[in-house]
Amino acid sequence: MLFRRSTLRLASLCTHVSTQRFASTKTLKETLQEVIPAKQEQLKSLKAKHSQKVIGDVKVENIIGVPALKRLLPAAPGGKEIIAESMLWLLLTGKVPTEAETRQLSRELAEKGDLPTYVEKLIDGLSPSIHPMTQLGIGVAALNHDSEFQKAYESGIKKTEYWTHTLEDCLTLIARLPALAARIYRNIYRQGAEAPAIDKDLDLVGNYTALMGYGANKDLTEYLRLYISIHGDHEGGNASAHTAHLVGSTLADPYLAYSAALFALAGPLHGLANQEVLRWQLAMLKELGGNITLDNIKDYLWKTLKSGQVVPGYGHGVLRKSDPRFIALQEFCDTRPDLLKSATIQLVKKTYQVAPGVLTEHGKTKNPWPNVDAASGCVLYHYGLTEFKYYTVIFGVSRALGALTQLVWARALGLPLERPKSVSMDTLQDMISKGA
Repeated sequence: MLFRRSTLRLASLCTHVSTQRFASTKTLKETLQEVIPAKQEQLKSLKAKHSQKVIGDVKVENIIGVPALKRLLPAAPGGKEIIAESMLWLLLTGKVPTEAETRQLSRELAEKGDLPTYVEKLIDGLSPSIHPMTQLGIGVAALNHDSEFQKAYESGIKKTEYWTHTLEDCLTLIARLPALAARIYRNIYRQGAEAPAIDKDLDLVGNYTALMGYGANKDLTEYLRLYISIHGDHEGGNASAHTAHLVGSTLADPYLAYSAALFALAGPLHGLANQEVLRWQLAMLKELGGNITLDNIKDYLWKTLKSGQVVPGYGHGVLRKSDPRFIALQEFCDTRPDLLKSATIQLVKKTYQVAPGVLTEHGKTKNPWPNVDAASGCVLYHYGLTEFKYYTVIFGVSRALGALTQLVWARALGLPLERPKSVSMDTLQDMISKGA
């Protein structure tokens, strides 16, 4: 489907954005008001003139843009890593934000970031034994009580106005996710700990770590800035982003659409992968003890495969080379001496040296290269965030950037209700036998 959120669109943005920045006082909404009419006309022209044309194959090398993003997008004051606000601006507008625009968006999100009392009471009333991802989905769904889109739709707004109210909901949801996710963290793992007030001068992730109780951990904050930014966009075929698109195509408000996406993300084959990698790495570390050699890691890999298990963190449904997000996290580790001394991080790096060869020799993996999960949870663990079940919540906070952006554009472009189609195996067999 046209304009589904995808790495293809992100790559296009990386390819075409101007590297020149201009001083600007425009808001994100004002910038979108300038950008959307041109995109609407472009879509109309494409459908009218070229709807039947095949555009050919796309290579992996054409869709990787993480290094360019790290060079172009603004960081937090005093930091080096790109932040969620600059990524969000790029995803929504296709433009690299100025420092002023990024700071303005950070303040806007901080001002919208407090949770309503009814959601605080709802989350506080949940049993700590309920999985944190379940709690996050419940909280996001409940926030639809305040949906501007839902209220406007019921009042009879024009279709051309759908995107503006959707944007308001999306920005409010993104703004409130840190407070919601942090409250879940404290209720489950830090019961009784008081949370600070949202700091209007901090960026989204700076407030998130402070609300969790890690505000003094500057290294973790910088890592999460990078982690959340590069996890924000993803190919449109992944389960969570596609779920948000599918539910959003019914004109459900962004809170309901994204709560559905979170429950898709909670599955072991999707967002839980990073915690599975860490469990496997720690088990290997325990078995090998201090004798971490390439040969010993290779033997452990073969032991895992021969037991009928997969090697977690390796393979990707789309990419056929090392995930650029994995490389970005490796580069982050390479700049920090404490991480280079970490046994867990060293194990990740050495596993990367031998795993592709073992998997290629094994012959049952289409893509023997690492994905981002091969490193992401291990760095969180090193910095003291050791609660495995919570890792997917952080993923959920990050994935909102891309999944919610696609809702704004779907409404701006008037994309239709998605109607999945299926056929039975008997029908497929009949088509095959007839040479269809």
